[in-house]
Amino acid sequence: MIAPADMEHCRAVIRTGSLSFHTASKLLPASVRDPALALYAFCRLADDEVDEGDHKARAVLNLRDRLDEVYAGKPRNAPEDRAFAAIIEAFDMPRALPEALLEGLAWDASERRYQTLSGVIDYSARVASAVGAMMCVLMRVRDADALARACDLGVAMQLTNIARDVGEDARAGRLYLPLDWIEEAGLTPEQFLGQGTATTQTQRMVRRLLAEARRLYIRSEAGISALPIKARSGIFAARYVYAGIGTQVRRNGYDSVTRRAHTSKAQKLGWVMQAGLRAAGTVVMPQSPVIYAAPLPEVAFLVDAAKSGLTGASQGRTAALLDVLRDLDARTGSSQMAAE
Repeated sequence: MIAPADMEHCRAVIRTGSLSFHTASKLLPASVRDPALALYAFCRLADDEVDEGDHKARAVLNLRDRLDEVYAGKPRNAPEDRAFAAIIEAFDMPRALPEALLEGLAWDASERRYQTLSGVIDYSARVASAVGAMMCVLMRVRDADALARACDLGVAMQLTNIARDVGEDARAGRLYLPLDWIEEAGLTPEQFLGQGTATTQTQRMVRRLLAEARRLYIRSEAGISALPIKARSGIFAARYVYAGIGTQVRRNGYDSVTRRAHTSKAQKLGWVMQAGLRAAGTVVMPQSPVIYAAPLPEVAFLVDAAKSGLTGASQGRTAALLDVLRDLDARTGSSQMAAE
């Protein structure tokens, strides 16, 4: 399905660029692990181009073009693009899912901020839950309840990332915490970004975000028993490894301004072993009724897209994506004219 040289490149990308996922992926069966690594390599490429480049809007528009070419069956001459094209063909990947990721990256390029926690979850749905839904497709799982719990896990992971990176994001001028939380603390966004230490208010916000992540981690577990048996330990491992980052933030006194939480190889190994035990238990334990909980409103469009396939559900999201891409097109055009 994926050319061996392209697959080896994707493995190397994840080995060096996403240690947490690389650790968890070792427990996935090869039939899921290799396409999952290729998927993450393409997503990592997209995220890095937007996050690290000097021209974020152009990077998003370039990714739009790459995605168009991949779905046209004419990927660019790059390992990630060729591998992703193979995945699309082999797994009938709904276009709305990578488009949701592209929309989230476009929001990053637009430097969008979010008034409420729901807005932060909207963003998390696009940059993280979309990947979780794509992972379900790679496992040949299109059950709506399982997809909803996978999206819970994606949001939990992204909220953990945001909680860990508050200081790093602030120094780069990025702000992902809900603006109404900052207003409740009596601060403006500019005052919050200018803080060089972890104040009591900031620690309270980080704690609040991690509490929501923990709720979703617990809820996501009910969906793992709906996955193929051989894949369950890998997904449990991802859940424990990412939740472990939040645990480290708590041990740091919720100070993610002057400190960045790190986890050790020994800790990761412990969580991997714990994942194996939990996965073994799901074979004999009855399924939790929590799996039937309604999806978060912010991720419902992903569930609909993944369960419906390539047509129908993806059409409504395209208009929203086009709006933000048009805005970036306009910004890029204005920047080019000013430069000339």
